[in-house]
Amino acid sequence: MTTGSNSNGSIRIKDLPDSERPRERLAAHGADALKNSELIAILLRTGMKGASAIDVAEQLLQKYSTLDNLSRATLPDLRKVKGIGRDKAIALVSAFALARRMAKEIRQESPVLDNPESIADLLREENRAYGVEHFQVVLLNTRRRLISVEQVSQGTLDTILVHPREVFKSAIAVSASALVLVHNHPSGDPTPSDADIKVTRDLIRAGQLLKIDVLDHIILGRKTEQREKDYASLRELGHFYA
Repeated sequence: MTTGSNSNGSIRIKDLPDSERPRERLAAHGADALKNSELIAILLRTGMKGASAIDVAEQLLQKYSTLDNLSRATLPDLRKVKGIGRDKAIALVSAFALARRMAKEIRQESPVLDNPESIADLLREENRAYGVEHFQVVLLNTRRRLISVEQVSQGTLDTILVHPREVFKSAIAVSASALVLVHNHPSGDPTPSDADIKVTRDLIRAGQLLKIDVLDHIILGRKTEQREKDYASLRELGHFYA
């Protein structure tokens, strides 16, 4: 069978056999059977300016390297990619926003949060989108189940100001028995700074006075080939003493 192509020689999705079209493959085999470029192509629907949707999707992945980076791209950034107009950029931003909202909904199931990995899993998607440091507290009841996640403050690319009053205000309001400190490093490296360690110890001491346990301080970053985890636990690193 001979398939059509555009002027650049790229195969158009509509000219592919049904068994090779992303939409038909998803319907037949499920989303997990598709490559990232194929799933993005479905969102894009069609190509532009002589390129197929898969061509454009592969350009996006080449430019941003990972889905994590792509999820944090702004509308103006996306529109700089050849073949991405306003509507396609909006479709992509909307898809990643839905993924973050889904992650928030999971919190409502009140999971047990008694280890660093569970905290990282809870907040990973939301924090990937942040371009500056955000400081959050995860409030827990006596059984270490989630009460709520509260945004405390935000700063610059590498600096954040945190006052104990703001950290413990919401904990007192909901009668939380414990909390976990969380913030992100936009650089991707979750290694704690000297300031992170100092703030943690100050907050541990404040929690002791208020009879609210500060269980850990999780810093969220990104995985690399050299770094297996995308987060760091100050407790695991031995920094957790007043």
